[in-house]
Amino acid sequence: MFLEVHTSFSNLSEAKLISRKLVEEHLAACANLMPACSIYRWKGKLEETDEVIVIFKTDNEHYPKLEARLNELHSYEVPMITVTKIETGYESYLSWMGNSLRKEE
Repeated sequence: MFLEVHTSFSNLSEAKLISRKLVEEHLAACANLMPACSIYRWKGKLEETDEVIVIFKTDNEHYPKLEARLNELHSYEVPMITVTKIETGYESYLSWMGNSLRKEE
């Protein structure tokens, strides 16, 4: 099953660097980066921060390693890492995703 993995970063440089690593390591087929303004409570204070939201495309097989690597590389103490299952989609795109997650031999 294919998955979308959602996270946020404090800036575009970190988002690009980590996204590139995860795609290069074949843990994600691709990463979509989007600017966002996040409002949240952290350590008892209301915060408002400009962030970059990233959606990684992966599958069940690669997800555990992607999560571990993302947590290892991320600058946040508690990074947002959530997953949405891709129930269905354009077959050619899903095929491309599967091929992108395989390491070339």
